[in-house]
Amino acid sequence: MGENKRRMLAGEWYIPDDEELGADTERRFALCAAYNANGGAAPDERARILAELLGSVGEDVRIRPPFHCDYGAYISIGARTFVNFNAVFLDAAPITIGSDVQIGPNVQLLTPAHELDAERRRAGWERAAPVTIGDNVWLGGGVIVCPGVTIGENTVVGAGSVVTKDLPAGVLAVGGPARVVRALETGGGPGAG
Repeated sequence: MGENKRRMLAGEWYIPDDEELGADTERRFALCAAYNANGGAAPDERARILAELLGSVGEDVRIRPPFHCDYGAYISIGARTFVNFNAVFLDAAPITIGSDVQIGPNVQLLTPAHELDAERRRAGWERAAPVTIGDNVWLGGGVIVCPGVTIGENTVVGAGSVVTKDLPAGVLAVGGPARVVRALETGGGPGAG
């Protein structure tokens, strides 16, 4: 592993434009293109492509194309998770998604952050922080999860919310930035937390 990639995975400042990361991007590009082109293919073929693209993928994971990511290799998705259309998972740092997670359309999980200093930003410097989504989380359509955020299990994030800070387990959060509006009850039938 080259120094630039090591720095990226360590959460240090790095420049994402080098030969090794470029090769990783080309691999991802080919696999995402195959997955997105084969949306109507047999489930076994889609599962095979996902297994090759992602770092780890649990049983019965469903991702509706189109699906986009930076590398794929740093994404882990637990069993029975559903990801709707137009997901963007930028995995310059690990993205860990638990089991039984529901992810609405147009959701973005973002690990990279860019330099605020204009000169360093122009030079291309960035760093990344992991995103972690707990078991049984529901992210509504258009949710954006920012670098370094952890969302606790059984939490629901309302459509269009921007999650800039960690959210605890078992809450409903909405808005930009997302804020907790109430605790959710566990158990029960339809509509229960």
